[in-house]
Amino acid sequence: MLEKFLPSQHAKSIYEITPDELIKHNIKGIVTDLDNTLVAWDKPEATPELIEWFKKMKDSGISITIVSNNHEQRVRSFSEPLGIPFISKARKPMTRAFQRAIREMGLVKDNVVVIGDQLLTDVLGARRLGVHVILVVPVAQSDGLATRFNRRLERIILSKLRRKGLIDWED
Repeated sequence: MLEKFLPSQHAKSIYEITPDELIKHNIKGIVTDLDNTLVAWDKPEATPELIEWFKKMKDSGISITIVSNNHEQRVRSFSEPLGIPFISKARKPMTRAFQRAIREMGLVKDNVVVIGDQLLTDVLGARRLGVHVILVVPVAQSDGLATRFNRRLERIILSKLRRKGLIDWED
């Protein structure tokens, strides 16, 4: 049961994820969370560093779709200026939004990676679908109200994964 919460990889931030590394593993698309994965949950716009990361991915032929549980206005106002497709109100860890993102990119799940900061939404949803998933450390130390409860459960799950020797990195 705990394995459903076990990410395929762990990274300190999305900036550790490079196009070369993804291409080496035949990854052609990224399905990424928005809040606390790409930017802090209360920041409305992409940073210059993030814009450059998106450009490197696009220039390398890697498609990106943002899949967020947040409301449409939040996700649209972030994604549209960047020209990045998005799905809001995704209801992760349900798999429907992940499947839709993969289909709309014209890819199959073996050529896609999911990137997110939460075990209970991003990792669980990707694992349920059988997609490679990279867990990143949250960008901000604070969370929106809905996420705070999930973080408490995550700490318990991470502790159990560590005790079983399934992970060796720290939060």
